[in-house]
Amino acid sequence: MWNEVFRESLTITYFVFIIMVIVDFVDVISQQKATSVLKGSRWRQYLLASFLGATPGCLGAFMIVSLYIHGHISLGAIVGCMIATSGDEAFVMLAKIPQTAIWLTIILFLLGIFAAWIADSLLNIFHIVPSISCCPVQTFHPEENKFMFTYNNLKTNFTPVSFHRFLLLLLITSALFLFLTAKIGPPHWNWVRVTFAILLFISLGIAIFASEHYLEVHLWQHIIQKHLWRIFLWTFLALVLIKFGLTHWHLAAFIKTHLSWVLILSALIGIIPESGPHFVFVFLYAQGFIPFSVLLTSSIVQDGHGMLPMLSASLKDSFWIKLFNFSLGLFIGGILYLLGY
Repeated sequence: MWNEVFRESLTITYFVFIIMVIVDFVDVISQQKATSVLKGSRWRQYLLASFLGATPGCLGAFMIVSLYIHGHISLGAIVGCMIATSGDEAFVMLAKIPQTAIWLTIILFLLGIFAAWIADSLLNIFHIVPSISCCPVQTFHPEENKFMFTYNNLKTNFTPVSFHRFLLLLLITSALFLFLTAKIGPPHWNWVRVTFAILLFISLGIAIFASEHYLEVHLWQHIIQKHLWRIFLWTFLALVLIKFGLTHWHLAAFIKTHLSWVLILSALIGIIPESGPHFVFVFLYAQGFIPFSVLLTSSIVQDGHGMLPMLSASLKDSFWIKLFNFSLGLFIGGILYLLGY
C-alpha cells in the first residue's frame, strides 16, 4: 500500500509542479495588462475576477485581493473570485479527474460572476460597508516580464549555473526520466502521457532560459518552498487516510449511510484557508465514493490560499466573504444532493 500511495503522490505532485510553473510564467508576463483591464465597470470586475479566480493556483486570487486592498474592485468581486478559485486543488483535479475538473471550473466561473453581483446587491440592501485599505498603488517590475530565449541569455544563465537553477533542472529532468521509464504516471502511452511529456519539455525550457530573478523569487521561493512540499504532504496524507479508512474503518459504508453529513462536512472544511484538507474530497470523488454535489460544495466554499492575504487585510470583510460562500455552497450543493447528483 505504501509504495502505491507514494508513487501516486509523487505523480500528482510532479504534475501539479509543472502546471504551476507554466501558469506562473504566463501570469507574470501578462500581469500588468490583466491588472489594467480590471479597472472598469462592476460587471467587468465580476467577469475578470471570476476568470482569474478560475485559473489554477492562488496567483489569480492573490492579484484580485491586492486590487481590492488598493480600492480598485468591490467586495462582491472578491466573493466571485473566491467562489471560482480552487487553489492547488485545481491542479490535483486536473491530474486525477481532468474531465470533471474542466466542467467544474466552468460552473464555478459562471457561478462566481452572478454570485459577485448578488453579494454586492446584498451589501447595499443591508448597508454593510466593506473595509478598504489606503495602501499605495501596486507597482510592477518590468524586469520580471523579460524572458529572453536567446543564445546570449543561455550563456549568461550557465556561466556559471546557479545552485537554484541546477536543482530546478534536476527536479524536472528526474521527473522526465521517471515518466518516460513508466516509474510514475500511466503505464501506457495515451493522451495523458503525451500531455505530461509536452508540459515537461515546456517547463524545462522555462527553467533553462528564465532570468535568475524570476527563477529564484517566483519558482524557487514561491512554488517550491511554499507550495510543493505541502501539496505532496497533503496528497500523501489524503491517500493514506482513504486507503486506510477503506480497509479498517469501513469508510465506504459510512459515507453511503451518512452522505448528508459528508456534504455539510465538506462545507465546514472549506472554511479552512488551505488547499490540502480538501484533497480528500477530490480523491473520494475520483474513486466514486461521493457524488458531484459534495465536490461542488467543497469547491464553492474553499478557496485554497487565496483568503490568506485577505485575512491579514480585513477580518470583517473575510468573515462576510466566507459566510456568503459557505451559505451558497450548502444551498447549491444541497439542491443538487436532493436531486440525486
